[in-house]
Amino acid sequence: MSEPTHQTASAPAKCRICESEVSEFLDLGRQPLSDAFLKPADIDNEFFYRLAVGVCGTCTMVQLVEEVPREKMFHEDYPYHSSGSSVMTEHFASTAREFLESELKSADPFVVELGCNDGIMLKTVSDAGVRHLGVEPSGGVAEVARSRGIRVRNDFFEESTATAIRSADGPADVIYAANTLCHIPYMDSILRGVDALLGPDGVFVFEDPYLGDIVEKTSFDQIYDEHYFFFTARSVSEMASRFGLELVDVRRLPVHGGEVRYTLARAGARSATPAVAALVAEENARSLSALPTLESFASNVARIRTDLNALLRRLRAEGRSVAAYGATAKSATVTNYCGIGPDLVDYVCDTTPAKQDRLSPGAHIPVVPAEEFSRAYPDYALLFAWNHAEEIMRKEQGFKESGGKWIFYVPTVHVV
Repeated sequence: MSEPTHQTASAPAKCRICESEVSEFLDLGRQPLSDAFLKPADIDNEFFYRLAVGVCGTCTMVQLVEEVPREKMFHEDYPYHSSGSSVMTEHFASTAREFLESELKSADPFVVELGCNDGIMLKTVSDAGVRHLGVEPSGGVAEVARSRGIRVRNDFFEESTATAIRSADGPADVIYAANTLCHIPYMDSILRGVDALLGPDGVFVFEDPYLGDIVEKTSFDQIYDEHYFFFTARSVSEMASRFGLELVDVRRLPVHGGEVRYTLARAGARSATPAVAALVAEENARSLSALPTLESFASNVARIRTDLNALLRRLRAEGRSVAAYGATAKSATVTNYCGIGPDLVDYVCDTTPAKQDRLSPGAHIPVVPAEEFSRAYPDYALLFAWNHAEEIMRKEQGFKESGGKWIFYVPTVHVV
């Protein structure tokens, strides 16, 4: 079993933004790669690391204290497809339309998406005849994007990549990233790349899970190997200023359990909207990045672990059947931190073919096709994909009509 090098007490973690010391406040223990769904024969070679989170006392950036090599997470067989959700499909189509109506109005506009996945956002841009490029390191989803007519560079984005793109295609009017920037520890190279590629009046727009929502909802499953940074308006503003950029707009988004869309521009190129100051003020009033606030969050996380494990054990003792719904990346944090295995949950159903007939990371719960859920409904379903609850519960009316009950663990453990 492969193990990475861990931080030690004598060598505290250093902030990846400003090199200051990071104060650890939450340890979620030994965790597997969150998207590494296993064939039974691969169990003995499973990779584990320590999942812990800290906050920088200088720039306030919340971040993991241990980095997982990027090649282990994003590769040819990366299983997540953005187009798997109808809600997200519409979200990205709407985002593309906004860009087309605002930032992409010049004679020959150019947009670059970092982590374009299967091309769901760029498809709308491509259909409008606008020059575009997706940068996607995972070969499988990059190929899906190409099959949809999207121009894709199968690569990691960093300063050298940006320089090569600028040389071949000229400056970008929009650089966009969704659920991607928070994955990348080497932010210095990313933002130097943005500086190299962005046009004088261009914007860098990215959206990622928001620390404020994670703390408020105790949605600790947003913490896993692929989420290295947990952004706030304040920490993004601090980060941007170190690279000649400025935070000029923020927008709260309801997707993925609560995100913020951040818009950066070159310093002095645009005036910041009132929304920026308002969100920073809200964060300061909540003491969102203060260590006592984050330590209180960690205590709430421990309470969820105790309550969820106790509920599942009680249901098993009563002879109830329990399945899980949605083999999400974030479910790996829940199952491994809370000690949930096939002794407590019979299976996880999921619509993604690449995850089916495999075992969940670390916990080794069987993953089955979504159709199995309705063949013989369980008594209870643990909803890992809780951020898509409305869409799923609308789809699974038959489960409710059969007497089935949903188990949620955000913001607290409860049954619906």
